[in-house]
Amino acid sequence: MNILLLGSGGRESTLAWKMSQSSECSQLFIAPGNGGTGAYGKNVNLNPNDFEAVKTLILKENIEMVVVGPEEPLVNGIHDFIADDEALKHIPVIGPKKEGAILEGSKDFSKQFMARHGIPTAASRSFTKETLEEGLTYLQTHALPIVLKADGLAAGKGVLILDNNAEAQEELKLMLSGKFGEAGTTVVVEEFLSGIELSVFVLTDGENYVILPEAKDYKRIGQNDTGLNTGGMGSVSPVPFANETFLNEVEQDIIIPTINGLKKDKIDYTGFIFFGLIKVNDKPFVIEYNCRMGDPETESVIPRIENDLVELFVAAGKKQLKNVQLTISPKHAATVVVVAGGYPGDYEKGKSITGIDNVRKSIVFHAGTALEGGVIKTNGGRVLAVSSLQDSQFDALQSATADAARIYFDGKYFREDIGFDLV
Repeated sequence: MNILLLGSGGRESTLAWKMSQSSECSQLFIAPGNGGTGAYGKNVNLNPNDFEAVKTLILKENIEMVVVGPEEPLVNGIHDFIADDEALKHIPVIGPKKEGAILEGSKDFSKQFMARHGIPTAASRSFTKETLEEGLTYLQTHALPIVLKADGLAAGKGVLILDNNAEAQEELKLMLSGKFGEAGTTVVVEEFLSGIELSVFVLTDGENYVILPEAKDYKRIGQNDTGLNTGGMGSVSPVPFANETFLNEVEQDIIIPTINGLKKDKIDYTGFIFFGLIKVNDKPFVIEYNCRMGDPETESVIPRIENDLVELFVAAGKKQLKNVQLTISPKHAATVVVVAGGYPGDYEKGKSITGIDNVRKSIVFHAGTALEGGVIKTNGGRVLAVSSLQDSQFDALQSATADAARIYFDGKYFREDIGFDLV
């Protein structure tokens, strides 16, 4: 079948790499793709949020399945657009409709959903411009630290953790005055949970689900988790502190109630659910939901899945995941993200990349790259994800880190300590 994959990052590179190996995939189109995805299919220069352009491509290339990588088109309703169009409605879409994507698109909605269905999460209250004074009073005596979250999508920048009540009050005012634009018209004030974080993923057809490998990512720019937050500097899978007992608890207390909650609320959901979790005193709590795979977790999770990924998607589209047995490699995966100098602040683009061919024991997934005149150049903050699959966690970490060092471009930076805190 001809398949369209929407997106352009490291997550989409990884999905394209895996999907292109499927005997079910005749031709893969990636829109818009990046400087490396052309190795797995045909890049098409279009904006995934331009739904009419997506429709034109689907009809022109006889697309038989659409896989949506990033969250924005899902929150904007790409699945609904396809399902409601007479010429397209027969095409399965991997990614939820708008009413399901709101699990990520609105933190206030997701908190209400968790409360309604008894899913463990931090205590919270939400405030708008109209209830600002109530929010300021609430913050005066709130326990520290205080977590403030913009309700909508804010490109990963809408979460603040503050150690001062007065500072939290000022930030609440700024957020409700437009600091994060439309994303901040509602602000969630949340209890701070202390623990260690990890990510768990499922693919669901709305009735059944398969649990994918868990992962842990590293958000801070600096060694030893210091400095500014980023979109992710690396990841590992499996996660040593997530033992079988803990993961069983995640399934019973979080995954099953979430799937059942979607059904009870009559939300038809086909696609990935990303559970951002925190382990507090050996108990799992949900920090957030995402309606797609994480990045850079995807680069460690997908290489461990031994099944044909397209066959999994076909089963999900037909609501037949109950017939699927997922096979996970016992090997360990580690991913090191190579970023542009200055990231996550201002950074330059257009730097020529060399040394990718020198990588020995890893796969290089392109993220922020572009192909210009036959030369791979930087085109984003997170440029490449270097992933290694080995028999031990130490070997995977060592291989990915060593191979990241073999790649060069002006201003290149990567963390050399990803995952070594877990060894």
